[in-house]
Amino acid sequence: MEAASDGRDRSGEREQMISDQLEARGIRSAAVLDAMRRIPRERFLPDTCAAEAYADTALAIDCGQTISQPYMVARMTELLELQPPSRVLEIGTGSGYQTAVLAALAGHVHTIEWHAALMDRAAARLAALGFTNVTYRCGDGSIGWPEEAPFEAIIVTAGAPQTPAQLVAQLALGGRLVVPVGGSSVQTLVRVIQTADGPKENQFFQCRFVKLLGAAGWRE
Repeated sequence: MEAASDGRDRSGEREQMISDQLEARGIRSAAVLDAMRRIPRERFLPDTCAAEAYADTALAIDCGQTISQPYMVARMTELLELQPPSRVLEIGTGSGYQTAVLAALAGHVHTIEWHAALMDRAAARLAALGFTNVTYRCGDGSIGWPEEAPFEAIIVTAGAPQTPAQLVAQLALGGRLVVPVGGSSVQTLVRVIQTADGPKENQFFQCRFVKLLGAAGWRE
């Protein structure tokens, strides 16, 4: 599936998404709102789904994966509290949309995808949009990218059975990990902050993601 290229101007739909789905639900980060205002979500979907790009829902993509609901992308990104110099690790590149939002806000993004086909398509989409601050890896994201650690922020866009200790260990002091944790069908969004006294965890709300596959995740 290729990125949408139907030529339609969807900036009005994007602005409505910002006001109705994000600001109305409490997203307050001006930086996150601006990034999502600028990034054309339809470019990360097949042509047949372009009309649904700004719907208030997750959408199916290849390899049995999904592109997350816009509000979920915004809230998870907001919880990371990114600054321009931040080095970010993303687990689950997927369509590349979340990657693009991160790349618009951070200094550099390292992203890991289990499925090579998804990773290659995402990389092509981000390159076409002019993003040059992303490094890609195909493999087991549940164990992170230890040789590039520590990271100021880590985001996991798949549900883990428990908070992956390997990822917590790769946080810089003050770094934030945002991850859905729970069963295979329903999880709770969790943020872990690495402090001088050890990791501190807070829970937010229930959510539903595809499984995080790998040694520190689900075994298929």
